[in-house]
Amino acid sequence: MLDVLIIGAGPVGLACALETQRKDLKVAIIEKGALVNSIIGYPTNMEFFSTPDLLEIGGYPFPTAHYKPLREDALDYYQRVARSEKLDIRLHETVLKLEGEQGNFTITTSKGEIPTRNVIVATGFYDLPNPLGVPGEDLPHVSHYYKEPYQHVLQNVVVIGAKNSSAKAALQMTRAGAKVTLIVRGPEISSSVKYWIRPDLVNRIAEGRITAHFNTCVTAIRPDAVDVLTPDGPLTIPTDFVYALTGYHPDEALLGRLGVEPDPADEARAPLFDPATHETTRPGLFVAGTVCGGRATSRWFIENGRHHARLIAAHLAAQVAA
Repeated sequence: MLDVLIIGAGPVGLACALETQRKDLKVAIIEKGALVNSIIGYPTNMEFFSTPDLLEIGGYPFPTAHYKPLREDALDYYQRVARSEKLDIRLHETVLKLEGEQGNFTITTSKGEIPTRNVIVATGFYDLPNPLGVPGEDLPHVSHYYKEPYQHVLQNVVVIGAKNSSAKAALQMTRAGAKVTLIVRGPEISSSVKYWIRPDLVNRIAEGRITAHFNTCVTAIRPDAVDVLTPDGPLTIPTDFVYALTGYHPDEALLGRLGVEPDPADEARAPLFDPATHETTRPGLFVAGTVCGGRATSRWFIENGRHHARLIAAHLAAQVAA
């Protein structure tokens, strides 16, 4: 039987495995996709906003030639750490349910059953995009994930959203030769966009290279156009491709099946947990990383979420010692 089963093989899940394994606990990680699956889904050559030291786990230095590491640097770093520590990682295996109680849990997966004394949920949020809730959102030319600009040269592209991911996608595609239209619900580009990105986008809008519609919402998406409602009335925008970069949210259905209770006083539906140990209201079930913020996905990042691993590992080691 495992002492700890960790759900999610992202950076925080790996950090939890490192810290608990170093406490001489028997640990495994289960992941429904690939290792650090969310980072695989990030745009090609995406630059992290943090310096390498803030992304490190387990005391392993993060080598990179860049002041701020790229997606590819992170993919290489985290797999090297996982291999160096010989972590037990079970990939492409989906968690279905959790039964039992602390000390005698059984996790049922797409490949069988796993007995474990404790469970840590570090599932993040990147797998589930926030839907627009409009007709045509499921058309094949609509995506909630942006990868790179080159397929959109000489095309009309609509980008929905006004935060960092939308801003960077709009700028990259414009410079690659696409004609970009930005749809923004609010009155301006979000103030949360990084200080070196926001002026670039604002200036490209001001000079006319990017068309922007503010205080505007999408009402429908059609195969060759997007219908929007602007302050001046309805408008139809011809388009070849749509990026609905409207954010993401945790897998609340999975959390419910595991027994993670949301905080009824929190609009973001963040899990109820002890901040000193990260144990939820179900004894033996812990949460770590961005999932701790519920739908407020900007509360926790790799930079601060990785520290949850030490709190949980220290608590579990103390339990064993007692």
